[in-house]
Amino acid sequence: MSTGGQPPMYDPEAVKPMREELVQVGVKELLTPEDVESAIGENSTGISLLVVNSVCGCAAGGARPGVMLSLQNDLIPDNSYSVFAGMEREAVDKARGLMKDVPPSSPCIAIFNEGELFGVLPRQQIEGRSAVEISEALKNAFNQVCSRKGPSISKEEFEKITTQQSCGSQIPKFGGGVMPGNI
Repeated sequence: MSTGGQPPMYDPEAVKPMREELVQVGVKELLTPEDVESAIGENSTGISLLVVNSVCGCAAGGARPGVMLSLQNDLIPDNSYSVFAGMEREAVDKARGLMKDVPPSSPCIAIFNEGELFGVLPRQQIEGRSAVEISEALKNAFNQVCSRKGPSISKEEFEKITTQQSCGSQIPKFGGGVMPGNI
């Protein structure tokens, strides 16, 4: 689902289930740099969660399920957003630019307070951690700064969600072919 500018790196249909996981728990996709600026830029209000989603295995095994589980907490951010690395590339660049002094990584999970970066879990702190560990780290942050009552969706709705356990090495590049290194 590219919105102009740089074409997506991956087949949009192959990535769709990875997008929908977060959308199912109330995370809104930001598709343009303007969307990002409006949602989490310097004039934004409230507490905002931002997920730099990805096709990689640590996004599937830890980041997305961890974010989903964290949004079942008693306190959650006012807003929850995502951008997708390799897809809406200009939106991702804008989001990364708002994470001053944080090297770009994907997946990556950030919390903004009134447009200011409060905290971040870069890929290095996601890799090797379970979804529960990631969720606990996020819940601890939510409990420090959030006042909105959770969960984002009911427990019954949440229990119906099936997560995608696929890795980017299996995702076709946009326009055909496979990721480099795969034959």
